[in-house]
Amino acid sequence: MQYPVHNISGAQVETIDLRDDVFGLVPHIAVVHQALLRQLANARQGTHSTKTRGEVDGSTRKLFKQKGTGRARQGSIRAPHRRGGGIVFGPKPRDYRQAMPKKMRRLAIRSVLSAKAAEEELVLVDQLAFSDIGTKQMANALKQLNVDGTALLVMDPSDQNVVLSARNLEGVYTLPAAQLNVGKVLSYKYLVMTVAAARKAEALWGLADKAPQVPEGDSAEGRVAEASSGQEAV
Repeated sequence: MQYPVHNISGAQVETIDLRDDVFGLVPHIAVVHQALLRQLANARQGTHSTKTRGEVDGSTRKLFKQKGTGRARQGSIRAPHRRGGGIVFGPKPRDYRQAMPKKMRRLAIRSVLSAKAAEEELVLVDQLAFSDIGTKQMANALKQLNVDGTALLVMDPSDQNVVLSARNLEGVYTLPAAQLNVGKVLSYKYLVMTVAAARKAEALWGLADKAPQVPEGDSAEGRVAEASSGQEAV
């Protein structure tokens, strides 16, 4: 698919060809939902804990005799219905991690990237680099790119000046291309990627059988073979 590329001044500089198997899919909503739930679950520490009636502090003395008082029978001050008593079926430390097949994880990332491209919320820039740190110039660059909402800036490699310039802007987050994930993409309205980051995404999550074919003569092995045959002919 053809997609326009802009510079940080907002002017379109070129149009590049993005791989359809990464940016041109019909999003698989069910897989994206499952991947998001998995990511949120894996982020949980699972260290919550409550005390049962056998773990709370308190005497084991019977509060008053069983019969003759006219009151309801009570056996322990640590009973769940009493103040300071134990908790019934409360949370205990556990592992919330979920497993998900690699192919499904890759499909989920390709689906969210394709959704951003289809909704025209993917903004490609030729490069994203600043000579110095400045929040104002980052805000101006996003304005020139017509990014009027929250934005995820993806670069490869990351530019430290860009990271420091964006960190004080509300709703703007920077991320290296290799750390792109479903949760972050869905958390921001716009996905601003450099061309290098888009190529990195294609290399990481594109289908191997749909990768661009390199002509035999253009490969390193082909060039070595041509050089060897040339020497033998001489």
